Amino acid sequence: QVQVVESGGGLVQPGGSLTLSCAASGLTFRTYAMRWYRQAPGKERELVASITSTGGSTNYADSVKGRFSISRDNAKNTVYLQMNSLKPEDTAVYYCNAHRAFGHDYWGQGTQVTVSS
Repeated sequence: QVQVVESGGGLVQPGGSLTLSCAASGLTFRTYAMRWYRQAPGKERELVASITSTGGSTNYADSVKGRFSISRDNAKNTVYLQMNSLKPEDTAVYYCNAHRAFGHDYWGQGTQVTVSS
């Protein structure tokens, strides 16, 4: 049984930092690309950051470039999202996704990030 579990969300002031973690089990983690998505109230889910299975390549949404950093530890079956210089518009539920070709897609339950003074 595949499980994808996010943690690390919370309330932070503008300009602050948070690190999200996502632990996956029940799959061969090192063969999956990992992605972080977010969904704000009334908006569609958007891709925030992605990292290849080996960690050799990353991509970011324009809105978070230079502020967020995605990384992974294949020995711990965990992917991270370091978020710096947070803005109120970063407020959303953040979801972790494990992706591999041919229909292998697994989602976590999400973790709330609220940026507010």
